[in-house]
Amino acid sequence: MEAEAEAEPEVDEDVEGERRHRKQRLAAALRIFGHFGFDEGAAGHITARDPELRDHFWVNPFGMNFKQIGVKDLLLVDDQGHVVEGDRPVNQAAFAIHSQIHAARPDVMAAAHAHSVHGPAWSTLRRKLDPLTQDACAFYEDHAVFGDYTGAVLKVAEGRRIADALGPHKAVILANHGLLTVGRTSVDEAAWWFVTMERTCQVQLLAEAAGTPVPIDPDQARKTAVQVGSPMVGWRQFQPLYDWITSAQPDLLEE
Repeated sequence: MEAEAEAEPEVDEDVEGERRHRKQRLAAALRIFGHFGFDEGAAGHITARDPELRDHFWVNPFGMNFKQIGVKDLLLVDDQGHVVEGDRPVNQAAFAIHSQIHAARPDVMAAAHAHSVHGPAWSTLRRKLDPLTQDACAFYEDHAVFGDYTGAVLKVAEGRRIADALGPHKAVILANHGLLTVGRTSVDEAAWWFVTMERTCQVQLLAEAAGTPVPIDPDQARKTAVQVGSPMVGWRQFQPLYDWITSAQPDLLEE
C-alpha cells in the first residue's frame, strides 16, 4: 500500500509490478463504488488497460457484487471479448463499451461506468452540467452528452458511438442511462471523476429544484477547471478513499 504522503501516481517500471498496481487500484475502486451504492444488480463496470497487452483490459466479473470483488477476481479481456485470465464471464455491455473507449482513446488508462442515482436522473435531461460549484468546474468544457438511447449497450457499434461522443473529454453523460468517466493517467482518476460527477449531478438537481441557480462566470469557470480538473488532481482526490478502503478491507488486495 502506498504511503499517505505519496505526491504523485506511482508507475512501476516492472510490467508485473505495474499490472499488480493497476489491479489493486481497480479492485479498490470497485469496493468504493459498492460502498457508495453505485450499483444496480449486475450492472456497472470499471476497466484498467493492461500495461503490456495494450489492447487488453482488466474488468470486474459479470454478476459479482462490487462490495465483494478483490484483485483475485478480476478478469483480463482481449479486444475480441475473450476472457484470457479469470474463470467468470465478462459483462457483454462492459466489453461493448470499454473495448471501444480503450481503442479510440490510447491516452486513457481506465474507464468507469455504473448505475448510480443522480447521474441517471440528470441524464434524462440530456444536458451538460453547468459550472454551479467549484467541484462542477472540473467538468467545464471537458464533458459531452451522448444524446441518443437505443436500449442496453450490447453491440460494439453502439460502444463505438459512445466513444465518438466522449471524444477527447474526461466524461460523457449517456442519455437516459447515466455517467461514464475516464482516467488518462490512473484508475484512481477515472474512479474519482465518477464519484464527483455523480455528486455534481445531485447538486445541480437540488439547486434547480430550489430555484434558479447562478452559474460561475465562464472565464472564472475556465480558470477553476485548470485548478480542479487535471489528471493529477483527479488522482490526488481519490487517495483518501483508497487509504480508507484498503485499511478497512485489506482482503481486497489478496491475489
